[in-house]
Amino acid sequence: MTEQDARAREQRLARWRSCAVLHVDMDMFYVGVELLTAPHLRGRPVVVAAAGHRSVVLSASYEARAYGVRSGMPLARARALCPAAVLLEPHRQAYEQVSRRVMATFAELTDLVEQISVDEAFLDVSGAVRRLGPPVGIARGLRARIREELGLTASVGIGATKTVAKIASTRAKPDGLLLVQPEDTVAFLAELPVSALWGVGARTAEVLNGAGLRTVGDLAAVPVPRLVRLVGPAAGHHLHELASGRDPRPVVPVREEKSLGAEETFAQDVADTRVLHETLLRLSHRTASRLRRQGLRARRVGLKLRWADFSTITRSRTLAQPFTSAHDLHEHGTALLTELGRRPQAVRLIGIRAERLEPAGDALQLSLDGREEEWRAAEEAMDRVHARFGPGRLGPARLLRPAGTRGAPGAGPAVPAPGASPGRPGPNSQGVDSRVRDANSPPDGLSW
Repeated sequence: MTEQDARAREQRLARWRSCAVLHVDMDMFYVGVELLTAPHLRGRPVVVAAAGHRSVVLSASYEARAYGVRSGMPLARARALCPAAVLLEPHRQAYEQVSRRVMATFAELTDLVEQISVDEAFLDVSGAVRRLGPPVGIARGLRARIREELGLTASVGIGATKTVAKIASTRAKPDGLLLVQPEDTVAFLAELPVSALWGVGARTAEVLNGAGLRTVGDLAAVPVPRLVRLVGPAAGHHLHELASGRDPRPVVPVREEKSLGAEETFAQDVADTRVLHETLLRLSHRTASRLRRQGLRARRVGLKLRWADFSTITRSRTLAQPFTSAHDLHEHGTALLTELGRRPQAVRLIGIRAERLEPAGDALQLSLDGREEEWRAAEEAMDRVHARFGPGRLGPARLLRPAGTRGAPGAGPAVPAPGASPGRPGPNSQGVDSRVRDANSPPDGLSW
């Protein structure tokens, strides 16, 4: 290689590194995972949501979205918009399992991976371009690998900054790729609505629109003092920088999770303390299992209650010793519930959280009476049973289903091994996929 060739190569690498932030967003992730074991439903309107008239939509296929169905929408509203949709109940363990495989695939490309949710992450591939080529080629290879190995699709945005990459991935959906070169950044942003910028919610957008600022280009052109008067000093300066194509935030490879938790919305408002305690027990075991699986322990317990009128309260307490057991989580959660005294209304939603998380490590400080160690050992044994035989085989007596009942709480669809073809779900005794709830013929008396 001549000196001129070497110089040209270094210039090419420098250009690639100047636009090497990828935002990868899995398409309709929850629906996609469910369809791995129900491929015959591809092409049909599908909604993932728990059964019940108070449930909300977790995810919807693009066929359902064509009818106006959206994530977070009340299930009753989704039913009215798309009565022919197929309802699949969510399986969160399966989503976590697939998410780990997706993130592991990202980590093979670069160690600069910032996971921001179960189905999306930023990747900085500037350090990989010498080995793997231009970022757009890396993105194409990544999308092909996700499709071939996991049976899912992903949309990828590529830009010089995290803001641009994230907006680009949204514009590329579904199953697409969009590259925004540095010199095109300002023009790309200018025509977008102000709500496209990360951090501009409905209220901020309303304030900006009311002042005549409707596009990102408007924000870039307006003097900073005016923005400060509208939305405050911090937000005003921040939005002006983003609108001008400047976003200095790096891709941070370690995103510390500050809390883990679970919550449940009741089909009918609940005033029975026994039901609330049993629900807290179930949610505590779900949360503690995630703690141990992620190698974490917690120092604070949080309780969340939503009353029948939708007002919400939270309470928390810090423990003297860190914990990983559902027993401790439930014990202190119910104590917080008791401390509330007489409840003014029935409860619509209840939730439990493990907070102030830290790595569990190999050495745990022993509690004075040894109870935490005993409960932790018992629940770790239960984890091993669940890993081998499936969830629902072992647990607190109050939560175990009677022998002969179908299904186990939290059980999810089997995820195919890498490279394997997803299999069709097995039929029940009537020849019907027992996981599917079709709006036109709901089995077992379940109304869509």
